[in-house]
Amino acid sequence: MSEDRSEWRRIGVIVPSSNTTVEPDFMRALPPGVTLYTARMFLAETTAEAERRMIYDYAPRAVTDLATVHPHVVAFACTSGGAVLGADGEAALIGNIARETGAFVVSTNDAVGRTIERLGGKRVAVLTPYVDELNRAIAAGLERRGLSVVHMAGLAMTDNFRIGNVTPREIVAFAERELAGRQFDLLFVSCTNFRAVEARAALMQRFGVPVVTSNQATIDAAFDAIGVAANWRAAAAA
Repeated sequence: MSEDRSEWRRIGVIVPSSNTTVEPDFMRALPPGVTLYTARMFLAETTAEAERRMIYDYAPRAVTDLATVHPHVVAFACTSGGAVLGADGEAALIGNIARETGAFVVSTNDAVGRTIERLGGKRVAVLTPYVDELNRAIAAGLERRGLSVVHMAGLAMTDNFRIGNVTPREIVAFAERELAGRQFDLLFVSCTNFRAVEARAALMQRFGVPVVTSNQATIDAAFDAIGVAANWRAAAAA
């Protein structure tokens, strides 16, 4: 990496405070000359009420803090947080982040939707660690894009720190339980704190369809915005 920091491409990430997965996934994908800076929004529980508090009470400070590193692109890395706001609410949030940071902004939900549309899957199976109220918000966002959610299942977890401790092997086993024998064109594994990037290769091999994950889509969108390619080195599930 160049010693001249003016040549570095800076990625800013806004992430829930209890998320332990986003930074490791980004770091594995960082190419030379790209650096990562994060700001955190307080969140302990993955419920709709707690996520709204995170957005309205804690996100503004995270955005103000992150703006001071003058990022070239900012990723709002929270699938469920954006989903509970709805399309208009999330668009307003992204607009506010862009105005305050002066950066191009990508959201996980938009990145996921664009990736699914590019891959051409219409019948989508969705796996999450979430409770039903968040699953419904995720499904509604996909259906607004004209996609058909043919099966959705969640682990009903509300402790966000614990979500980050679910292993890639356990994610694959969850998929086996829920999806064996079902017909779908694409699998979306939601949540930026779910270690789905590490399980992705095994899931693609098992089900023979494209697999999109929250972090993989977000990282690719952020890197595309600054004109670099992700250096994916994430291991498949052991």
